Amino acid sequence: MAEIILRCKGNIGIMVEAEVIRPDLFAGKKKEEIEELLVWQGPKPLPLSEFFDVDVSRANPSDTRPEEANILIEGDVSRVKRIGQGMLAGRIEICGSAGMHLGAEMAGGSILVRGDAGSWAGMGMLGGQLHILGNGADHIGSAYRGSWRGMTGGDIQIDGSARSQLGGGLAGGRILVAGNVENFCGIRQSGGLILVKGSAVRGTGAEMNGGTIAVCGAIKQFSPGFVETSREENAKVGDMRLEGWYARFAGDYALGKNPKGSLYCKEG
Repeated sequence: MAEIILRCKGNIGIMVEAEVIRPDLFAGKKKEEIEELLVWQGPKPLPLSEFFDVDVSRANPSDTRPEEANILIEGDVSRVKRIGQGMLAGRIEICGSAGMHLGAEMAGGSILVRGDAGSWAGMGMLGGQLHILGNGADHIGSAYRGSWRGMTGGDIQIDGSARSQLGGGLAGGRILVAGNVENFCGIRQSGGLILVKGSAVRGTGAEMNGGTIAVCGAIKQFSPGFVETSREENAKVGDMRLEGWYARFAGDYALGKNPKGSLYCKEG
């Protein structure tokens, strides 16, 4: 196991695009080679060392395989975008908050954020694990603009709350939120599971045609295209069991006469 430590050099003004920060791209490179990897700040390509001090724990990092590479980022990187984008293996731990597009299109490995994550985290995710200890912004685990198909695999766990359009276009995988969500959670969902332990505001499951959403709190403004089909005690969703009584709804009938989406909401 090789640990590559990135320490922020100071406050970042213009946002930095840093999709090169991923274990499978760091693996097999020496300290100097990692420092020379290019990131973008506006129209300018700059070396990674412009923004981070780099430290490599293994004496001979060229022997490191991607699954053995562990990147530890120290400091607030909320103005650094695309960390872990497309990563295939390995681990990233961020001791602070992270910027937009964190783990977008990742296919393997794991990312742990000891803070908040910006919009589009886990966008189009294919596999792997993304764990956010703080809050998530908009479009977590969703499709990119212009696409109807979002996350297809993997797991996203948010220990805080998330904002709007969580899991937009979700086709597979699982998203767990310990807190609340805002508007249009699971919009255009076609598969997978979203579990919200808190409450939702409005538009939950709008235009969904498959998959499952479970909200353990209240939905403040229910979508009109859903019809109650049953009431279940300790309902099972995916491999998880919900405690208490839940009403199950089918929808969204706004899309057609035979919707296949399931929406669970706790009674009372």
